[in-house]
Amino acid sequence: MRKQSSSSSSMASTKLTLLLTISAFIFSPLLSTFSQAKSSDDREPYVGVNIGTDVSKLLPPADLVSFLQAQKITHVRLYDADPDILSSLAGTKIRVMISVPNNQLLAIGSSNTTAASWIDRNVVAHYPETLITGVSVGDEVLTTVPSSAPLLLPAIQSLYNALVSSNLHTQIKISTPHAASVILDPFPPSQAFFNQSLTQIFLPLLQFLSKTGSPLMMNFYPYYVFMQNKGVVPLDNALFKPLTPSKEMVDPNTLLHYTNVLDAMVDAAYFSMKNLNITDVVVLVSETGWPSKGDSKEPYATIDNADTYNSNLIKHVLDRSGTPLHPETTSSVYIYELFNEDLRSPPVSEGNWGLFYGNFTPVYLLHVSGSGTFLANDSTNQTYCIVMDGVDSRTLQAALDWACGPGRANCSEIQPGEECYYPNNVKNHASYAFDSYYQKEGKAAGSCDFKGVATITTTDPSKSFL
Repeated sequence: MRKQSSSSSSMASTKLTLLLTISAFIFSPLLSTFSQAKSSDDREPYVGVNIGTDVSKLLPPADLVSFLQAQKITHVRLYDADPDILSSLAGTKIRVMISVPNNQLLAIGSSNTTAASWIDRNVVAHYPETLITGVSVGDEVLTTVPSSAPLLLPAIQSLYNALVSSNLHTQIKISTPHAASVILDPFPPSQAFFNQSLTQIFLPLLQFLSKTGSPLMMNFYPYYVFMQNKGVVPLDNALFKPLTPSKEMVDPNTLLHYTNVLDAMVDAAYFSMKNLNITDVVVLVSETGWPSKGDSKEPYATIDNADTYNSNLIKHVLDRSGTPLHPETTSSVYIYELFNEDLRSPPVSEGNWGLFYGNFTPVYLLHVSGSGTFLANDSTNQTYCIVMDGVDSRTLQAALDWACGPGRANCSEIQPGEECYYPNNVKNHASYAFDSYYQKEGKAAGSCDFKGVATITTTDPSKSFL
């Protein structure tokens, strides 16, 4: 699974209510900052992206890597170990975390030979030409496929032993991502603890992470915390928006003030580890993000909110201010995700977590002013708004009428006899009007949407009129 399971927030709801009753509880690209970290490790916090491939018309691996380089993305996480992508990454400075899918845990956890073969095929064959920095073993195994839980640590240990045999164990770390629901009573963070039914697995796993200097990987989604606790968790807290002191979340046991949900979730993980006497393992946020579109049951899955969350997340990591409990330690994060995975099953939001569409056009532009630009932002600020492919003429005409009417776009140039009247079709006229409105609104978040029929591009649409 690539999102927090719904069970976690229901467990958190009562505690959140109690807490809030007691106490008003990122192309001079941004990531070039992260690339200054030493190649041997990532001691400086970084922002990476998850790359899912349930995308129709996804371009070839070589094009994907060229795109990553153009966007100055320096850290990526794959949900498998695609050999074509790994080969295409060779010779770049992009650091990649590869994954063992859940359906391979049985074979690897049951056989040292199979584990060694996996490392030979997916790591040794590519490293160091491809900068593999980590192996993610399974995904939310303890909560999504609990029957495989007894195999998780044996699989991790077998893979680690194979890395030791190849003398790669200091360069490449091994861990496994967990759903937030493995932590019970997460609010206030000081009262959080790991599900005690998982202790027999969690304790030796954490001891392994401590021994090997590997991180605890957690998939944290403030979006789900907010959605399942509306009225208790303010939207501003989930989106990293500036808060007045009265709106900050306060842990009544530590008196630590939390200005955002993600920090509270990270500290809940630290307190949970402390309860098991583990204090030297850092938290890596292996997934976090916000959907840009949802169905009627998800009204907060919007472009504006997704833009706000991910933009503020990037700035938060760059600030390197840590968490209230550990101000000296800022967790690195992987944004979920790079592309909208349009082949994923419902609900609608499942296919709309991406920063980009599969054709590499941005879903929205991130806003990280003062920190350079990042990902969907264009370094020259030359972005335009055009019609998406495949939209029917009637829908386009309605959007065009709105843009030229209530939207007050400048549509004079697409009138009969004017310079941009030809090609005389609704698609070209709508692209002209959409871009006029987009530019007039200062390229603000949400100004290139028109009920889902427009998209942002770096290609000047006026070229289509020449």
